Amino acid sequence: MNHFHLRDGVMHVENVPLPAIAEAVGTPVYVYSRATLERHAQVFAEALAGLGGDADGPLLAFAVKANPNLAVLKVLQRQGYGADVVSSGEMRRALAAGMAPEKIVFSGVGKTAAELDEALDAEIGQFNLESEEEGIELSAIAAARGVEARCALRVNPDVDAGTHDKISTGKADNKFGVPIGEAPAIFARLAALPGLRLRGVALHIGSQLFELAPLERAFEKLGRLIADLREAGHAITHADLGGGLGVPYKPEDAPPSPAEYGAMVARVTRGWDVRLVFEPGRVIAGNAGVLLTRVIRVKRGVADPFVVVDAAMNDLARPAMYGAWHDFAAVTPGDDRMRANIVGPICETGDTFATGREIERVGSGDLAVFRTAGAYGATMASSYNSRGFVAEVLVDGDRFATVTERVPADAMMGAERVPDWLA
Repeated sequence: MNHFHLRDGVMHVENVPLPAIAEAVGTPVYVYSRATLERHAQVFAEALAGLGGDADGPLLAFAVKANPNLAVLKVLQRQGYGADVVSSGEMRRALAAGMAPEKIVFSGVGKTAAELDEALDAEIGQFNLESEEEGIELSAIAAARGVEARCALRVNPDVDAGTHDKISTGKADNKFGVPIGEAPAIFARLAALPGLRLRGVALHIGSQLFELAPLERAFEKLGRLIADLREAGHAITHADLGGGLGVPYKPEDAPPSPAEYGAMVARVTRGWDVRLVFEPGRVIAGNAGVLLTRVIRVKRGVADPFVVVDAAMNDLARPAMYGAWHDFAAVTPGDDRMRANIVGPICETGDTFATGREIERVGSGDLAVFRTAGAYGATMASSYNSRGFVAEVLVDGDRFATVTERVPADAMMGAERVPDWLA
C-alpha cells in the first residue's frame, strides 16, 4: 500500500499535488510519503511480532543504506526501529535521528580501525563480524580500552538467493561473512579472545528476493549451526536473519508478503531460543518514494521517440547499474498512450531508464514520476556531468518540507582547490 494516487486527474502524494512540489522545489526531486513509510514499518513489525523468544520482541534494524535521509530515519525511529549500518557515517546518521545505540547493528566487510573505535565509543548494540581478521582487530581495540564489544559472527551459507548477481550476498564466492563450514572453528577462536562478547550469528543472502525458499534453506543451515555451537559450549543468544524481502517494481510483481515471511520465520526458528534481528530496507522504503521529473523534450527516434527527462542516471542509478525497472507515470495523465524510450541528459548511452516502453503520452514540460524510488535512489546519486545532487522532500498529509536541499554544481566546485603551482 502506498499514498501516491490520482485526484481530479492529478497525481498526489497523500494530500499534496505533485505540481505544487515541482513549483516550490524544482525538478528532479525525490518525494517521500510519511504515511507510507509508517504503514510499511507497521506491517513488517506486525508480521514479526512475538518471534524470537525475547520479551522485547525481535530487533528491527532498518538498513540505512536503503535510504539514509535523516527525516526518513526519524520517521522510522518513532516506529521503534533501530538501524543496520555499514559505515561510521551511517551510524552517525542513525544516532542523529535518535535511534538508540543498543538498537544499532554494524555490518559490512570493510570496517576500519577508526570505525570500530568510533562504534565502541557510541556503545552500539552489535558488531556483525565479517571475518576472523576483523574479530581479532576488534578484540585488540576493545581490550586496550578495557571494554567488551557485543558481536555476532556473520556466516556465508552458500545459498543462491536467485536475485541479481550484484545484490546477491550469500553465495560461496561472495565477499560477505565466513564459510558456514568453517564457522564453528572460527567462532571458538574468536570467543576465546579478550574484549569480545561473541553472542550470536548472522547472515544475509541478498536483496530483492521474490521467493522464500532460499531464505528458508539459509535459516535452516543457521539453525543447525546454532545447535552445533551450543553443543560445543557456546552461549548463543542472538541470531540476525538479515533482510532482502522484495518489493513490486512492476504491477505484475508479487513478492512474498511480510505476513508470509513472518510465518516462515516462525516455523523455521521455533525452538531456537534467541533474540532475532532483522534488517529490512527496501521493503520499508521502496514504495514510499518517487522521483519527480520534468520532460525536457521528445526527440524523434528511428523506431520509437526518445522522451528526454531532466532526471538522469546520476540521480537514479539502478536502471543503468542493474537494468532495473521503474514504472514511469505522467503526473497529469490523459487517455492517449505512446511507445517510447525514456532517457536522461547525461552523455552515456547507459543513461536510459526504459526502452520501447508503453507509457502515457507526455510532451515537453510535462511532469512525470519514476515509481518505487524510495530505496537505493537518492543514496546512490552522484555528481556525474557536474549535475549536482538532487533534492529530497517529505510529505505529511497536506504539508511538505524539503529534507535535503539541492546541491548545485557550483557548491561542489567551491570545495575544490587549484594548487599554487598551477595558478
